[in-house]
Amino acid sequence: MSKPTDPRPGGYPGGRPNNAAPQELVRLLQDFTLEANHYVDAAGGRNDMHRTDLNALAVIMRHTAAGKVVTPGVLRSELRLSSPATTALVDRLHASGHVVRERLGSDRRQVQLQMTPKAYRDGSAMFMPLAMRMGKAMAAYSAEELELVTRFMTDMVEATLAAREEATQSGTPHST
Repeated sequence: MSKPTDPRPGGYPGGRPNNAAPQELVRLLQDFTLEANHYVDAAGGRNDMHRTDLNALAVIMRHTAAGKVVTPGVLRSELRLSSPATTALVDRLHASGHVVRERLGSDRRQVQLQMTPKAYRDGSAMFMPLAMRMGKAMAAYSAEELELVTRFMTDMVEATLAAREEATQSGTPHST
């Protein structure tokens, strides 16, 4: 049995608001996010790594590439984890050989996290198949089309960050 659809544009009562995104495009973005998460779960699962482990390695890699120091506090903040969960995460990554802890400067209590060569090898093995398939799919597009999509995706990330910040501050959505 098929589910009834709302005949109004966008399925919104009274029609789609002027500033609302086209629903088919939003659904495609949601589908992409869901499939990317499924891939991370599958690739990580084959290597006994949780999605949070892989997200942590991505945070460490991004900060390291930008020349920034990564501490457990950075992971806690970026991944929105409790202190005990962060400790468990760092312990897992250390035990698996993916990160090393190094004391930072003169304050021996402060710990810096760095990825090991094993982390880079494992990450490459897990994500190279995805990168290859994405590269093959992107090859069908011109440089101008890819530039447009890059700008679009950058804007979508920024819009999502802004919506998250708004939701965090107020707890309720607002129209802008």
